[in-house]
Amino acid sequence: MEMQAYPFGQWDARSLFYLSKMYTDQIGRGDPYTKLKKCIHVSILDFIRFADDRKCHRIISLCDEQTGEKYTDHLELQILELKKLPGDLREDDEVIQWMRFLAGKDRKELEDMASTSEYIEEAYRELERMSADERARLEYEARQKAIRDHDAIMSSAWETGMEKGMEKGMEKGLQKGREQGRLSIVRRMLEGGTSPEEIMRLTGATEEEVEKARNM
Repeated sequence: MEMQAYPFGQWDARSLFYLSKMYTDQIGRGDPYTKLKKCIHVSILDFIRFADDRKCHRIISLCDEQTGEKYTDHLELQILELKKLPGDLREDDEVIQWMRFLAGKDRKELEDMASTSEYIEEAYRELERMSADERARLEYEARQKAIRDHDAIMSSAWETGMEKGMEKGMEKGLQKGREQGRLSIVRRMLEGGTSPEEIMRLTGATEEEVEKARNM
């Protein structure tokens, strides 16, 4: 199963390659062909692959071109085109329900779809858990980065402050070094994409300091 958000020129060849590889990788040298099991490649596409119709889910397999008779069911491609989702949702069409869930643009849509199926609800809960874990990881990394940056810059600021203190007074130099160090931390976090609110929460900087660092 693979998802593709943007048009991919060689998607057909790519999906067929990995489906074939999955099929042949089932047996090794000397193994009987009876070990081969059915393989299905599911393409979830956020672009239109077949522009001539509005069919959003199709199943492709090997068959006779003249009679349409299926040759084997061992290789199967299922293609889901999210851009073609119908406006009305039939409760008995489970594939369409999953497509609607996968195409959800916001929390409200995901919550609505979670109520349509116990399996989709389970997927939604897992998505929430993963999202919470990711937020916690990003917050932890941001805190650790802020601490490392703070320690490194404060060390440099101390040295700078000592030098300035010898020339213009110890306390004035140290104060300037601390201020520059704090602003440098804030500027680096801004450049890294951290929001001003998160920076103020993690570093204790004021709104004025954040704005000053932004204009450095």
